[in-house]
Amino acid sequence: MRTLISTAFISLDGVVEAPGGEPGYRNAGWTFKDIEFLPEAFAIKAAEQKEATAMLLGRTSYEAFSAVWPDMADFADYKVMPKYVVSTTLGEEDLVTNWGETTILRSLDEVAALKETEGGPIIVHGSATLNHALSDAGLIDRYHLLVFPLLLGAGKRLFSTTDKDTQKLKLVEHEAYANGLQKQVFDVVR
Repeated sequence: MRTLISTAFISLDGVVEAPGGEPGYRNAGWTFKDIEFLPEAFAIKAAEQKEATAMLLGRTSYEAFSAVWPDMADFADYKVMPKYVVSTTLGEEDLVTNWGETTILRSLDEVAALKETEGGPIIVHGSATLNHALSDAGLIDRYHLLVFPLLLGAGKRLFSTTDKDTQKLKLVEHEAYANGLQKQVFDVVR
């Protein structure tokens, strides 16, 4: 079974919305405002590209990332990696042609079936709504979190608010950086 990894830039209060400066959001760009950039704090992002063998996205994140990531050298490994978009509204005609193989999945059952295929880890970037559904369905195996020392108050959060049983996590890797960021890697305990 393939490992499904949710990766996120996340504020201390759980917000993941618009970390890179996407227009139209209250706190857009919070990952680089008032936080000193330290390359070592972001090393996990390069490691993720080397580890992952496929990318899974929700429609909104696919539309945002596919507009810029294909031409960015920092995301070159993702360009050739198979991508899967979970959407009930996206059509084949909506897929970009310069970002490699992309498959539309219409349900969480199709995500579960993808996890049963041969291959390495599948990484989920952004996609707050998809993360909620994946978590509620018990499909996420690991979290890679880069926690920013900020309380944003408003915005989409990574974790679902569904009333469900406690989900235990095991901290398998962590590091704190001089700029206040923390890397936290958790395995989901089953």
